[in-house]
Amino acid sequence: MKTLFRNNAGRLLPAAALFALCAPATASTLNQNVSWTIDRAGTSTVYRTVAYGDSIFAGYNGSISNAAKYSAPTVDAEYLSARWNADIENVRRAKSGAVARDVYENKIVAERSYMQAASTRAVSFEMCGNDGLQARTAFKEQTGTCNYAVLDSAVNSCKTYVAAAMDYINANAHANVKLKVVSNLYYPGYAADNVQSSCRDAATGQTVSLRDKFLPAIAKMNYWTCEYARQKGFKCADSFAQYMGADYDSNGDGQIDADALRYVVGDSEASYVNRIAVTLRATLRDANAKFVSSSSSYDYIQSDDTHPTYTGGTVSAGLWGGTTGSGASRYPTINSGRNPIWNQYGHERMGWALSVYQPASP
Repeated sequence: MKTLFRNNAGRLLPAAALFALCAPATASTLNQNVSWTIDRAGTSTVYRTVAYGDSIFAGYNGSISNAAKYSAPTVDAEYLSARWNADIENVRRAKSGAVARDVYENKIVAERSYMQAASTRAVSFEMCGNDGLQARTAFKEQTGTCNYAVLDSAVNSCKTYVAAAMDYINANAHANVKLKVVSNLYYPGYAADNVQSSCRDAATGQTVSLRDKFLPAIAKMNYWTCEYARQKGFKCADSFAQYMGADYDSNGDGQIDADALRYVVGDSEASYVNRIAVTLRATLRDANAKFVSSSSSYDYIQSDDTHPTYTGGTVSAGLWGGTTGSGASRYPTINSGRNPIWNQYGHERMGWALSVYQPASP
């Protein structure tokens, strides 16, 4: 997933996690493919999980030659290994800088063979971040009268290719696949985007808040990501809620902030967008300071202010090929469905969010 709207919007590779709009041919992209097997003691049974996406699933860290070993899909594989007491091969087919169309055409469709293997039990994907990033960049560069069509185009592109991706995975994943899950977008540039535009609104003649315009667009993308998931038999890992809301009730409404922000089955687009951008807006916080309690926070965003933080080292992934390797689980036993650092890093939190939908058996 790419992030969304950020100060570093001009950097396409680091931004494989944001909002963007141009056709894939105009973007600078980097294949970052990894296959990593969680090698569990006492078992030789191997199941596969496949993850398609951009720089978020790639584990992008600013390098063109390596990436995080434990990006969200591999963290998810660790949880699955513990649940099933099996070796889990996590295949990450990712392209940093890719817009949704590029992820769909050149990863999901072109590399469908990975999810067609009989050992595959779960397929996940994320996209749309770079669609938003490019749209944000274009909007921030506008002068004169504001043209909001660039944001609408990003939303429409996201909707088109998220739906197409789900349909294609449903039609092509092996019959043994038991779980299909999508992650929506977080908003890493939330604090920095609290500035005025250089263009002026046609009706008021005034500049507009970038965040006021970007937040509803992100919310629309996220709504349709989760709504299409509901319609098409996928689960939706709500990364926006996990990253942007505190893990305690900050406004006294009786709900933990992160839970209150989640997509709710039955929501209309209008009600969801209003809840995110209006009703609960005061509870949103920049993910550079994700509050896990009223007095403790962790930084979920790397220094590029775009990509998730991680721990556990790196693997080769980029211009010189990708890693195929294996290693023991960092946490052979996971109690209560959460490893000890589940809420301390961006990738750990996203990996946990993906894992909550895992079936009890393969």
